Amino acid sequence: MTVAALRLAWPLIESAAPAQAGARVLGDLAFGGAANDGRLPAIHVAAPLLAPLEPWRMRWLAGGEVRDGQAGRVRYRCAGDLLFGSVELAETAFDAADGASPLQQAARAAYGDLFRVLDAEGYPGLVRVWNYLPRINEVDHYGIERYRQFNIGRQEAFAAAGRVLIGAVPAACALGVPAGPLSIAFLASRTAPLAIENPRQVSAYHYPADYGPRSPTFSRATLLASSGQELLFISGTASIVGHRSLHVGDVAAQTAETLDNLQAVLDETARVAPGARYALGDLCCIAYLRHGEDLPAVRAVVEARLGRHVPVTYLQADVCRADLLVEIEASAGHPVQERQP
Repeated sequence: MTVAALRLAWPLIESAAPAQAGARVLGDLAFGGAANDGRLPAIHVAAPLLAPLEPWRMRWLAGGEVRDGQAGRVRYRCAGDLLFGSVELAETAFDAADGASPLQQAARAAYGDLFRVLDAEGYPGLVRVWNYLPRINEVDHYGIERYRQFNIGRQEAFAAAGRVLIGAVPAACALGVPAGPLSIAFLASRTAPLAIENPRQVSAYHYPADYGPRSPTFSRATLLASSGQELLFISGTASIVGHRSLHVGDVAAQTAETLDNLQAVLDETARVAPGARYALGDLCCIAYLRHGEDLPAVRAVVEARLGRHVPVTYLQADVCRADLLVEIEASAGHPVQERQP
């Protein structure tokens, strides 16, 4: 079994989406008003659009034939050594009980379902996860911030599935949206990816207890070798050095620090895997802004560093720490279609 070459249609404007439909689509992340295709593993991210303004999607495409599957709440597609899946779970399905909030229980259940699919299908290498949850910075049940509730449930699911909690963990992001279910999309492989950390930062899974009773379970990036491809997935990255948020209140300075962290991840990737050398201009990026009115300031810093020719999509979403104003995620190593100027 070989790894199916992975491609990305991004940003695939909604009006053009049908042209990409077909058997070799692995799955979608749909942004804005983009409608989900019921045949695909997909999530709808209810985050306000900043650029482009028309609904669009991140569509992952396989190089070979795909096989559909569904197990409980998880819908997935397999192509060779790759599996893309999605799960959406409403918190209203759970009641606060025994010190566990509905969000904590939803995260534990969703990740539990996810791991059961990977085990059953033989895709143990969880490579990348996208997490979107409503009101991420709000404090509700038991006086705990919702992002911290999510981290507790996620880590409980990792432990219950016999997964490691440090080191070889997936790249991930967790963003806040105004409303809706807990929405998770994920990419997995039959082979384990290489987890990569940022020397400028404390690994998230080693954060001190100041950041919650359970540390976030993700690596700064993962690198997956796949038949001629070196696929790099960089987690949501922000203005953090060590474990502290820097430049509080200054969105331009936070953006510059975020780009420094992205560069540090690229440098570390090249150090541990000399065949995987990427520049900032090689990345496909999504920038999440806490405040939509910050778009001109953030865009100016990004374009000054990356160049105007490098397209970046921009969304309004809450970052996992209330003092962070911008977060950028990225990927590289795969062909890209439908990129907009």
